Amino acid sequence: MKHLRQRSFRLAGHATSVALEPEFWAALEAASSRRGRSLAGLVADLDANRADPTLPLASALRVFALEEAAHASTPAEGNGAG
Repeated sequence: MKHLRQRSFRLAGHATSVALEPEFWAALEAASSRRGRSLAGLVADLDANRADPTLPLASALRVFALEEAAHASTPAEGNGAG
């Protein structure tokens, strides 16, 4: 079993920490890089824009990472083929 990696952030003026698998952190770091954002900035945005703030931030980050991976693996439309 892989160990979780814990990172600390300051969100909405409060210190908090999130523990995720390294693969999720890697996906989040890649997403923040693609957006020209820091990881802390991306996490803050995701935290502020959660549809249901009662759900754990770690869950929201995992779902975002999965959505990013699905989007990245979908072929781009209008790629000139055909």
